[in-house]
Amino acid sequence: MNRLPPSLLLVLLVTCLAGTGTTSAGEPRARDLGVPFDGTPGPLNAITDVSGVTVGQVTLIEDLDSSRKVRTGVTAIVPRGRLSLNSPVYGGWFALNGNGEMTGTTYLDEMGQIDGPILLTNTHSVGVVHDAVIAWRVRAGPADASGYWWSSPVVAETWDGDLNDINGFHVRAEHVDRALDGARGGPVAEGNVGGGTGMICHEFKCGIGTASRRVEVADRSYVAGALVQANYGVRQTLTIAGVPVGKHLPVDDLRLPALSGDSGSIIVVLATDAPLLPHQLKRVARRAALALGRLGSFAGNGSGDLFIAFSTANAQALSGASITESTSLANLALDPLFLAVVQATEEAIVNSLVAARDMQGTDGHVAKALPHAELVTLLKRYGRYRAPH
Repeated sequence: MNRLPPSLLLVLLVTCLAGTGTTSAGEPRARDLGVPFDGTPGPLNAITDVSGVTVGQVTLIEDLDSSRKVRTGVTAIVPRGRLSLNSPVYGGWFALNGNGEMTGTTYLDEMGQIDGPILLTNTHSVGVVHDAVIAWRVRAGPADASGYWWSSPVVAETWDGDLNDINGFHVRAEHVDRALDGARGGPVAEGNVGGGTGMICHEFKCGIGTASRRVEVADRSYVAGALVQANYGVRQTLTIAGVPVGKHLPVDDLRLPALSGDSGSIIVVLATDAPLLPHQLKRVARRAALALGRLGSFAGNGSGDLFIAFSTANAQALSGASITESTSLANLALDPLFLAVVQATEEAIVNSLVAARDMQGTDGHVAKALPHAELVTLLKRYGRYRAPH
């Protein structure tokens, strides 16, 4: 086993990205390459534009021997930051195609609320992450009224086994703790980070991406934000800003197992400060599917396309009182928010592609990143290039 010394691994190979910075300083996002998007983003163009939302990420990269590589991690989205320990949020979820896992959804359907953070990781680490987030909550906050911490966490996954030694079970409880303890507001790292470290999207290297939109509803301003862990799709159908990018960039640069159709997955986490009730948030969550369609997804048989939405409004209504009152937008007023969610999700996915970098993983597998220069050339060829401001 050709392992690096533990001290060097700690410094170089286990990277904690607590919601600050990008994958490396100065790396472009999709808008910086001239990809045109509709709508007005928030100041960070990230899910953390929704006040109170924090993100923490731990990235695990280690070469175990000549064939086995660790390329995985954990991403934590905390709806109210540390207040989430005792202050739930209204939520709703939707499965476009259910070949995947998102825990806590039975409770969410029944109660209409999310009681803590949302964790993203790889398929075979759902169990350890689920246990770890409960233990973290027990340590971090007081017990509920019964004297216990009853908890049904939301943990979602996508498969990174083409690049990651997934059956080595390298995600551990301390990584979950680090992601949760390090969750912050501010810019969110994208690409080969956190739960997205080993993910592949439309047969390009992919990972974590985020975006946001400002929206005016009934003379008030709200924010909708999206964070994705993208790992779905085939190359041929990839479409960016209406440009059939996948048809111009054939799959001749991969060293990966052959795909049998669309066998990947995507998790979409949607946040807003608009006052919405659980049934409305389920409606919001469904709209993420339209963003995937814009990019060329057809939610293939092997894909797990799972979306969850929450609102940071109505904190008092979830304070535990016997009688509470909630406010909400009227259903007739939701169209601008629906559009904002589609726009933010679409841009978040493209950001996850643009931020990712080539990665060599386990068993000699290699995933190549979306080539920026070729993307810009295609945008100009189809008249879709928009010069960055």
